[in-house]
Amino acid sequence: MALVPFDDRDGVIWWNGEFRPWRESKLHVLSHGLHYASAVFEGERCYGGEILKLREHSERLLQSARILGFEIPLTAEEIDAGCIETLRRNNLTDADIRPIAWRGAEEMGVAARGTRVQLAIAAWEWGAYFGVEQRMRGVNLAWAKWRRPHPQTAPTASKAAGLYMIGTMSKEAAMDEGADDAMMLDWKGDLAEATGAKAFFVFDGELHTPTPGCFVDGITRRSVMDLARKRQMKVVERVVHPNELMAASEVFLAGTAAEVTPVRRIGAQDFTPGSITETLMQDFTALVNRLG
Repeated sequence: MALVPFDDRDGVIWWNGEFRPWRESKLHVLSHGLHYASAVFEGERCYGGEILKLREHSERLLQSARILGFEIPLTAEEIDAGCIETLRRNNLTDADIRPIAWRGAEEMGVAARGTRVQLAIAAWEWGAYFGVEQRMRGVNLAWAKWRRPHPQTAPTASKAAGLYMIGTMSKEAAMDEGADDAMMLDWKGDLAEATGAKAFFVFDGELHTPTPGCFVDGITRRSVMDLARKRQMKVVERVVHPNELMAASEVFLAGTAAEVTPVRRIGAQDFTPGSITETLMQDFTALVNRLG
């Protein structure tokens, strides 16, 4: 099946408060965000016409921009309204939503305070990130060669576009090895996350997840932790060492795109998706089904 390029689709894109035809929503090649990665974004999911944790996403977008040193000239309420109207204009009820803010082309150079901050919101129909059958049997992760950086060397608390390049490189290298994705370590060599989803490990019936000290604290991650606590599961945020994987009975990923996805292998070690993973998959599905 041929892929439909993202620059050649029907529909409209919200751009600075107005709607532009999808194919005409283009930026100049000298935009600061393209050259210097002065861009932040959100990945959101809409289920049955309602966006999961919309306000949390809009507030994180604003905070991500502030961490990078620029201010988006909109409130969280206005960004919420733009996301909702983008869905309506495109006649979508189950969709991916991508708000993105970046510095424009008014000035070029590392420091470009004279640039105008742009904000666009696009939405498109979505499917399962890893494919339905693949997701049920679990995904295979290779070990990434790149590591998440120290928070004093990069704005790791921001959902900044530039921080995703090592994820792209790691995932493509993993796919070249026949894996589905990659497990990334932090700068110290402890477990961090997959390239686009957060990691959870089951030890002795408890749910453990790495502390987000060098990567974005995922909104879906927090939702899954809440679901686990409602089930009276013990949830532990801590430093997790790679050599502890030998004692893990289950592993899964959680993220906007991945939702809750079991892991069947990391490197050379195999895992069997079990009852805790299955329960949280079902609970997350129930949560999003209630939205519509």
